[in-house]
Amino acid sequence: MALSGMRGLSVFISDIRNCQNKEQERLRVDKELGNIRTRFKNEKGLTPYEKKKYVWKMLYIYMLGYDVDFGHMEAVSLISAPKYPEKQVGYIVTSSLLNENHDFLRLAINTVRNDIIGRNETFQCLALTLVGNIGGREFAESLAPDVQKLLVSSSYRPLVRKKAALCLLRLYRKNPDVVNVDGWSDRMAHLLDERDLGVLTASMSLLVALVANNHDAYWSCLPKCVKVLERLARNQDIPQEYTYYGIPSPWLQVKTMRALQYFPTIEDPNTRRALFEVLQRILMGTDVVKNVNKNNASHAVLFEALALVMHLDAEKEMMSQCVALLGKFIAVREPNIRYLGLENMTRMLMVTDVQDIIKRHQAQIITSLKDPDISIRRRALDLLYGMCDVSNAKDIVEELLQYLSSADFAMREELSLKAAILAEKFAPDLSWYVDVILQLIDKAGDFVSDDIWFRVVQFVTNNEDLQPYAAVKAREYLDKPAIHETMVKVSAYILGEYSHLLARRPGCSPKEIFSIIHEKLPTVSTSTIPILLSTFAKILMHTQPSDPELQHQVWAIFRKYESCIDVEIQQRAVEYFALSRKGASLMDILAEMPKFPERQSALIKKAEDTEADTAEQSAIKLRAQQQTSNALVVTDQRPANGTPPVSQLGLVMVPSMSNVDHGSEDQEVTQANGTLTVVDPQPPDLLGDLLDPLAIEGPPGAAVQADHNLVPGAEGASNAEDALAIALVGEQTNTVQVSDDLLHALLI
Repeated sequence: MALSGMRGLSVFISDIRNCQNKEQERLRVDKELGNIRTRFKNEKGLTPYEKKKYVWKMLYIYMLGYDVDFGHMEAVSLISAPKYPEKQVGYIVTSSLLNENHDFLRLAINTVRNDIIGRNETFQCLALTLVGNIGGREFAESLAPDVQKLLVSSSYRPLVRKKAALCLLRLYRKNPDVVNVDGWSDRMAHLLDERDLGVLTASMSLLVALVANNHDAYWSCLPKCVKVLERLARNQDIPQEYTYYGIPSPWLQVKTMRALQYFPTIEDPNTRRALFEVLQRILMGTDVVKNVNKNNASHAVLFEALALVMHLDAEKEMMSQCVALLGKFIAVREPNIRYLGLENMTRMLMVTDVQDIIKRHQAQIITSLKDPDISIRRRALDLLYGMCDVSNAKDIVEELLQYLSSADFAMREELSLKAAILAEKFAPDLSWYVDVILQLIDKAGDFVSDDIWFRVVQFVTNNEDLQPYAAVKAREYLDKPAIHETMVKVSAYILGEYSHLLARRPGCSPKEIFSIIHEKLPTVSTSTIPILLSTFAKILMHTQPSDPELQHQVWAIFRKYESCIDVEIQQRAVEYFALSRKGASLMDILAEMPKFPERQSALIKKAEDTEADTAEQSAIKLRAQQQTSNALVVTDQRPANGTPPVSQLGLVMVPSMSNVDHGSEDQEVTQANGTLTVVDPQPPDLLGDLLDPLAIEGPPGAAVQADHNLVPGAEGASNAEDALAIALVGEQTNTVQVSDDLLHALLI
């Protein structure tokens, strides 16, 4: 830029560098800005040299991070200067200080156009560079035809045509209408025959943008792209300045393969064969070397080739070769290469018939879970999640559970949720699924959302054969001296419903079950106490004939919480105490929970509908195609209310404990024996786009109605919608209302 001749600029830069602190620098900058502003006010007395010097100072101040809110007009006016030094300053400073929407740029459009259509190639390059950086829609409408003429004309030097291609790319992105599709297909094909790699690389960038919007108009460019790749792969006529560490123009190779990925397929057999030969050469010729720069360039080409191989749905032999190559990468010491290997192996999961090949590297992938780099651990987790199916689910989930104890806190929530999803989809049997969820809660209770234990409660409720096993496991976990509060919740619910099935086991009498749960009562929060109160009421109900000692102990707890400041706990205590004094009729009031309605799971559907990154999308598509295990299907043919079953068990709404809206007709259902209210769910916690937690949905309208076997004598129960009715049978003149809080206590 020949700045050495500007003594004032050199002195200013020296002063800035000699400043001892930021405050001195700011004072010096403010002084210089004041001086520049004063001189610009008397612009008539400024020589071209002085104007150029002050504009350079403005740019330097701007580069230091200070706002320059004046002098823009002076910078733009230098664009029209007849000499190169002033014009160069004008173009550079204007492109740095102004954006495409600045009003001053409109004043320069004619000058820029004159420089573009002129014969001075230096001025053309300056103008094209300006438009390529800050050109907007107005520039696109005014200058696009002239830029296109520069690009397609062979009379201009490659330097000008290269800049013209990049300039046209900018204008096309701002206004796609500037490129006529009908006329540009042949022109682009002609540009791909260019021998100069600079023009060819810039033209390929333009082609990528064009085919991304409309590939149908550019089929004639496809064989030309393959010929470009052949030329580069064979290192034919490649100048030394375009060879990077022995790799012929890696940037052009990457752009060309990216352009080919926008075409759905390659129908011509000769073109397809030639392309696969090039891809085979890339796969065979790429290896890990010590030179980092060469590794970066060669791997950029390799991974783009892998993406193209997956896009073209190559033969299984080539796919196997790709997976084997990635398997070598995930075993090297260099962390960047391991990361790229894991990421691309995850992307390959979308390709059919390669899952079994990827499984051969399962041990190495599991080893990556213990890598010091958290980004590699995350990629390994994504890959294990995507490659899991019925055949290897048990091994993978057990590894995830083992890793959970030492995993970073930042990963535990995602890890827990993925393990729960895999256990649900691919469980070999229901008892194993219950074991996995309880282990998750035990090892990472703080990171296990309520949705997960709601889900296991649903499975236990809907499968009678599972209920004794679940009750035994819950009893075992309660024996531990310290357990998470979530474990207390799920164990209390299961034992409240099914502890009577263990009555003959040692240590499982109602009094012993009550005692061990009662020990946890002082340690839990107010949100858990209502569940424990419900459990105590259930235990009392199952103790027939009644045990006076146990009855008095439970009543003492109810009386204790009758004056609790928490409204819900107080209401439950009062109502349970009143209900528990009804004697034998308590069996009808607190009967076992009916089976939850079957419903299609919404988790995978949500994940598929989410805009995730490429690696996550690959895993989702693969998992959608896999055949899931039949272990987690409700064994009951028909719910108690007669609702016909559906093909797959889904997720069920567990009503909220608060914020009940009694004004909604859809939520409130009034019956002769009481008021039942179904409330909206609390919004689920979001864990990224893919890992939305298990969506808890409410029962459908008329899907669950009052069971007349559980509620004999209840009137109007057949008309209830969206409610599980529980009624007290008493004298007709003495009906008891069961509140929504009591209903919720029995539901959880």
